[in-house]
Amino acid sequence: MFKDRFKKELKTTIKLAVPIIIAQLGVVLMGVTDNVMVGRLLGKVPLGASGIANSIAFLISSLAVGGMSVVAPMVSKYYAEKDSSGLKELYVSTLWVTGIFSVVLTGMGYVAYANFQWFQQPDIINQTSSDFLWILILSNIPLYFFISLKQFSDGLSKAKIAMVITTFGLGFNIIVNYFLITGTAWWAPMGLLGAAYATFLTRILMAVLLFVYFKYSKSFSHYFSHLSFTFNKGLVSEILKRSIPGGSQFFFEIAAFSFAVIMMGWISETALAAHQIAINIASTTYMMATGISFAGGIRVGEAWGQRSPKGIRTAGYASYFLVLAFMGISMMLILLFDNALLGFYIDDQEVITAALPLLAIAAFFQLSDGFQVVGLGVLRGLSDIKIPTIITFVAYWCVALPLGYFLGFKFGFKAQGIWWGLLVGLSLSGVFLYARFNNLTSSAALRRRFVTGAK
Repeated sequence: MFKDRFKKELKTTIKLAVPIIIAQLGVVLMGVTDNVMVGRLLGKVPLGASGIANSIAFLISSLAVGGMSVVAPMVSKYYAEKDSSGLKELYVSTLWVTGIFSVVLTGMGYVAYANFQWFQQPDIINQTSSDFLWILILSNIPLYFFISLKQFSDGLSKAKIAMVITTFGLGFNIIVNYFLITGTAWWAPMGLLGAAYATFLTRILMAVLLFVYFKYSKSFSHYFSHLSFTFNKGLVSEILKRSIPGGSQFFFEIAAFSFAVIMMGWISETALAAHQIAINIASTTYMMATGISFAGGIRVGEAWGQRSPKGIRTAGYASYFLVLAFMGISMMLILLFDNALLGFYIDDQEVITAALPLLAIAAFFQLSDGFQVVGLGVLRGLSDIKIPTIITFVAYWCVALPLGYFLGFKFGFKAQGIWWGLLVGLSLSGVFLYARFNNLTSSAALRRRFVTGAK
């Protein structure tokens, strides 16, 4: 009986996860194509400059990107309860919260742009990174709205539209990237800044397309027509109460990797470029794993709305099974094709030699990375956010970074030492999040939550 239910859940989760994964992959591949084109067309110094700017911009955006992911499980819960009016109010309130994030995080981004010297990078990196960073900070605003709108299509198990728009955006980004970087007969080459402007234009296009689809599509119009944009203080506060710690989970992990980028800059431009390539490859598989994580959170949220203890546990375990299978395959592919992957990014043997051991470590933390991101997703489906936030903070900032610093700079392992520290942090986070899910989904714990009406 359990095997049949588990197989059915696997199929349902895969069906939901695949378009989410493709959409997630499309978003991260925009960064990959930026790095490939910058590395190939402009060389290792612009690649390093774009790498640190992308890391800082992504770090700031992580508070909103990770935070707004709490909305999809809320959507699936309302949908399971057949609460259409609640969905409309949630949609409007989500847009208000996205506006708040846009203002606050753009202000934070401006501070980073105006004080770029804080990051103590080589002079040649400082000269090119700051303007690139500011354009990316502004491009985050349409990204926030796209991510927020995407939560509704995902939460309603209609993830294909976001997948199609993201795939289209990826193609658009590649074309615009090339012409803005290299120039045409009508405008001069923009070099590194051309890649940033291409990202800005692509994100605007994606947000507009998804908003228009919601407004006029028959699949969504009955949810999102005749809306009142009245500020619902209670619901906005509820979303903020969940999204701020939810975003902090994502922030603590991304911040650890972003600070690792800064430490790489302390070593050399070559180490910085090598790290950027290796982390870009690892980020690709990670963002695909987040698709499984989001699908798992949605399925757990839907089972929660149906008050089904067996459904909650089955959805969670199915997500764990899928991510371990996927990340295991990713680990093997990275180990088998490491040279080919690195050669795709840059034709610089010094950088490739420096990146090879980093990529080997990245291969081994695939399993840990997938395990911990699914743990965050399934716990988010239970609206369990505060304790996982503490777990991620301790794992990355009390273990991973200090350990990486000591291994890298005190024990002389340099770049590899920093990556070993990150691996240990990922592993600890994954183990403790899994233990948390097991504890919360025991029969006694779920009965207490159902009786008390805990959200």
